[in-house]
Amino acid sequence: MGNITEINDIKAYLKEHENKQLLRFITCGSVDDGKSTLIGRLLHDSKVIFEDQLASIKKDSKKSNTTENEFDLSLLVDGLQSEREQGITIDVAYRYFSTPKRKFIIADTPGHEQYTRNMATGASTANLAIILIDARYGVQTQTRRHTFINKLLGIKEFVIAINKMDLVGFDQEIFNQIKDDYLNFAKELEVDANITIIPLSALNGDNIVNRSYKSPWYKGLTLMEHLESVNIENSDDFTQFSFPVQYVNRPNLDFRGFCGTIASGDVQVGDKIKVLPSNKISTIKTILTSQGAENSAFVNQAITLTLNDEIDISRGDLIVKEKSNISCASGFDVDIVWLNEENLKLNRQYIIKRATTTTLGSFSKIVYKTDVNSLEKSSSEVLNLNEIAKVKLELEQDIAFTKYNDNKTLGSFIVIDKISNNTVGAGMIRDSFENKKEVEDKKRVYTAFEIELNALIRKHYPEWESKEIF
Repeated sequence: MGNITEINDIKAYLKEHENKQLLRFITCGSVDDGKSTLIGRLLHDSKVIFEDQLASIKKDSKKSNTTENEFDLSLLVDGLQSEREQGITIDVAYRYFSTPKRKFIIADTPGHEQYTRNMATGASTANLAIILIDARYGVQTQTRRHTFINKLLGIKEFVIAINKMDLVGFDQEIFNQIKDDYLNFAKELEVDANITIIPLSALNGDNIVNRSYKSPWYKGLTLMEHLESVNIENSDDFTQFSFPVQYVNRPNLDFRGFCGTIASGDVQVGDKIKVLPSNKISTIKTILTSQGAENSAFVNQAITLTLNDEIDISRGDLIVKEKSNISCASGFDVDIVWLNEENLKLNRQYIIKRATTTTLGSFSKIVYKTDVNSLEKSSSEVLNLNEIAKVKLELEQDIAFTKYNDNKTLGSFIVIDKISNNTVGAGMIRDSFENKKEVEDKKRVYTAFEIELNALIRKHYPEWESKEIF
């Protein structure tokens, strides 16, 4: 009986854990603002660090001579040897932990300007951004840049963690000044997010998990209380079914399935669908999941679809409902963050990868780039490392798309250099336009039509032979 009870308890625990809401959040800010230490403190004070992990960190702290304290909490996430030697974060470090109220995935991202690409990668899947500010220095260039990138990436919850308050004596006036400076910048930037500002000390644990007696003037939630209670329900109004085809599964002549992950909406067996950009129509025959055949599937599920008709579908195509208004285009107005030391070259071909679609494209015009300090917009022919701009992108083929604010999966893309195969930029689709290629193609079609009609008229009406019809 004891074993049965234990098994039932384990099953109940796993079921309860499975149903907890998941919050993905990112930490960002300038170098030495204390991002890794903050996460280490969060994990330590939440009591989710194992004894052997703690012993290892204490040993590494002495070896690396990183701190005068008993151990350096930042080593929990700064795992690369070069990170420990330099005392900075280089790569994105992901950590998972859970509390009785919620599950969390943390992305600890670099503060150094050189690694802005890694910060953008971490932010691309986050629900919430923690932007650290060193209380001694206030709002810095990286604070502004990371705020701008988080805004572009559509994050709706910002926590401004004013760290190292212990080094300024938890002075309320300093806190209020930094708070005002940041809120004024966010207003100028038109940040469309909920902003919560917390005074804390990651090193000593003030206002991280436990409320600090050193800041009696602060009446808000601790960082952990906020993370456990913040509303992260998906606020996107975009509910149309969209399914980027990742792989065509053809193990034998009797089976042809289309594999991928649902980007939005839901689907049921029998639903009428169309394939973009070809506009071919069919109906859903079966929906296969890791648990077997199902009658329906929902957003973020990885599934295989089979159809009732043999139609041409390839990797990169998009399956939507028959009545869907998702459109196709090859010209786009986009926001782009340039992530390469070699600057963006206009009219040069790059590989553009959007969801499962890969095609060639070029940037025909930099509409303007934005100075992250002054927020001034200026025209330019060049886009350098870490600069942010609105540009015009022209692809070699039509793709099905949505605006980024409607759906991140279908509205975002990366730019890959054809020669080095390095990722050199990340972009968000804001709108579409008729590109030069589309206009020229239409002209060619019209000219061909004119020629054919001219020939047909002259064939049946010889008296028109010498006349110009058009």
